Amino acid sequence: HVQLVESGGGSVQVGGSRRLSCAASTYIVNSKCLGWFRQAPGKEREGVARFYSPGGSTVYDTPLSRRFTISQDNHKNTVYLQMNNLKPEDTAMYYCAARVGGYWREWSEATHWGQGTQVTVS
Repeated sequence: HVQLVESGGGSVQVGGSRRLSCAASTYIVNSKCLGWFRQAPGKEREGVARFYSPGGSTVYDTPLSRRFTISQDNHKNTVYLQMNNLKPEDTAMYYCAARVGGYWREWSEATHWGQGTQVTVS
């Protein structure tokens, strides 16, 4: 059973930075891909960044790739989202997600979700 626990959300000033963390617990350590989504008030959930393959290539929502960076620590089974130069439009609930059992080719292929962590930029 995969559990995803996000942390690191909070309030941040415009232009500031924030790093989100997501700890994944699973008995299948190396056969999952982790990533991040976000959902702003009144908007649909959108993909932010993900690993296409376990520990491999990354995929970003293109406009965000200039400011956001995904990384992971396999020893800690944790994925991170470094967010820089934050803007008010980045205000959203940020969700960690995972795809277990194969490559993560499409955003819609996420199989597990965390509860989310709120980021507010003002």
